[in-house]
Amino acid sequence: MYFIRRAASISVAALLATSFAYTPAFAADKAEAKPAASQDYQPQVGQEGKDVIWVPTPQSLVERMLQMAGTKSTDYVVDLGSGDGRTVITAAKKFGARALGVEYNADMVALAKRAAEKEGVADKAQFVNGDIFQTDFSKATVLTMYLLPSLNLKLRPTILNMKPGTRVVSHAFTMDDWEADQIDSADGRTAYMWIVPAKVAGAWKIDAAGTKGFEAQFTQQYQKIGGGAKADGKVVQFSNGKLRGETITFTIDDAGTKRDFTGKVDGNRMAGTVKSGAGESKFTATKVGG
Repeated sequence: MYFIRRAASISVAALLATSFAYTPAFAADKAEAKPAASQDYQPQVGQEGKDVIWVPTPQSLVERMLQMAGTKSTDYVVDLGSGDGRTVITAAKKFGARALGVEYNADMVALAKRAAEKEGVADKAQFVNGDIFQTDFSKATVLTMYLLPSLNLKLRPTILNMKPGTRVVSHAFTMDDWEADQIDSADGRTAYMWIVPAKVAGAWKIDAAGTKGFEAQFTQQYQKIGGGAKADGKVVQFSNGKLRGETITFTIDDAGTKRDFTGKVDGNRMAGTVKSGAGESKFTATKVGG
């Protein structure tokens, strides 16, 4: 579903519904909801919303976005700006997920609820009339949206504080310098997917079999990790640092002995495996001062 601002730029539309269009709405931070319209209400392409007009997103792209996120029955999908409920309904009916649409336009919310009933997924596909900037969507495991770049940036700090591994899919618009983990398209429309990374910046003590341990100082920009490492107080080579959700990978080369680390981050601890010429073994790490 598409939203275009009156000022001529495309706006908010969330991609977490199933087979409908998008709802105008939620660009305003504070506004009162109005009563829903009659059962005969039907949205019109180009209709005015609050700072936006409404245009539907192709169903093919809705499905592609949910596929990019790896949506499954155990997921909780939240669609920011859910419009007629297309993404939410699709998430529930085709992917078996629980899904919630947040929509500012009360008429669209009522329309989406009727559609969910008709499709037999009202128990899994639900909708609320609200402002995306005042709604708690922290429990989502998949987040979809079709918003202006400025709105993406406004949401970005909240998104980065979500649980590591949460998948975020945006139709058409990026997150500025936060590079997408995946870019795909359908019917000539582009979608971007990010995986919320764990927070690892800082000093870590790494214990690995066959070593006296390493000290690492990670720097982090979203899913990219830099920094350096030491062994017995001597600088060793650190490279290939990357996060994919809570999964971390990096390489330490100690005097020609290259070790490739793959682990899971759990707050101030991580654990996993390390591979070297000597084979594979376990490692653990603890954040210093964490």
